[in-house]
Amino acid sequence: MKLKLALLGFGVVGQGLVEHLIHNCGKAKEEVGFDPMVVAISDFKKGSLYDPNGLDLELLLHTLETTGSLEDYPHSKGLIRDLDAIATIIESNADVVVEATYTNVKTGEPAITHCKTAFQHKKSVVMTNKGPIALALKELESLAKENNVFLGYEGTVMSGTPSLRLPKTTLIGNKITKISGILNGTTNYMITQMEQGCSYESALKEAQEKGYAEADPTSDVEGYDAMYKVVILANAIMGKDITVEQVERQGLNTLTQEAILMSNEKQTCWKMLGTVEEGANGEIHASVKPVEIPLTHPLASIGGATNAITYSCNMSGDITLTGAGAGKSETGYALLIDLIYCHLHVQSQSNTTMIH
Repeated sequence: MKLKLALLGFGVVGQGLVEHLIHNCGKAKEEVGFDPMVVAISDFKKGSLYDPNGLDLELLLHTLETTGSLEDYPHSKGLIRDLDAIATIIESNADVVVEATYTNVKTGEPAITHCKTAFQHKKSVVMTNKGPIALALKELESLAKENNVFLGYEGTVMSGTPSLRLPKTTLIGNKITKISGILNGTTNYMITQMEQGCSYESALKEAQEKGYAEADPTSDVEGYDAMYKVVILANAIMGKDITVEQVERQGLNTLTQEAILMSNEKQTCWKMLGTVEEGANGEIHASVKPVEIPLTHPLASIGGATNAITYSCNMSGDITLTGAGAGKSETGYALLIDLIYCHLHVQSQSNTTMIH
């Protein structure tokens, strides 16, 4: 059965997903019957298309590459143009909304509204937007369950590296008392450069030149990006209900070159860590800040723009996962794996209906 998709936003992430849908879906179709079809795209800059019989993905990418706009996608019978995001959700025949719009991380909008609208119309949602999940996870999960649809958000932490699905599946049964990770590749790259003698300013400039840091690096270097990820980890994996206001946050600029040089003599190193830990009495402490760790720590060897995360489990001990935290292919894959699990959810619902 075809899984019909509507893409909201068609930037780097959406295009990464479409490239995977074109080139890398054969194995999933063979193994679990995953058979996706994009019926709609709505992007406030590039344009909007809806064809209930499916869009030609290769033609989509070619059109975008050559003209920069979806407006030049060839017209065909049944093709509808110019639906905005809300109309695309409501009026299209999509089963799943892929939410990849530009969203204000402080408010979660417009993604939260898109999610709620989709759920009200019995449509599943997958996304990589951190804001909605950090700010409204419990509400969105409740609405998804109430409407018997799927909510996927693997890509909100560490992109295509399964930092959320691993503890929810492979580590089932463990009590996870602490999660600590290098959750921002920009700051980890900068620390690596500072260890080699670069000043903070030089390391930041290099990170910007390589595309790791934005022109305005505030979200990365002051810990805001990792702060939202810590909230997601606490709430989604440890079952807590904390807010961003409860996360202690210190920027990378509080780490001095002197501290880094002294760590060499002490067999330690510094990492910008996002951490959430449950104390003996159940109290939660969450933080994002530079932390000095021994060289024997599993996160000590993680250099450059790589991400890594350690789960402290009562039965399996410490489990460390390393991988990319950003990138077109990786983030596109995060959406793809959520879509595959959405397909399995639909299958299970269908089987249950048949049994009953």
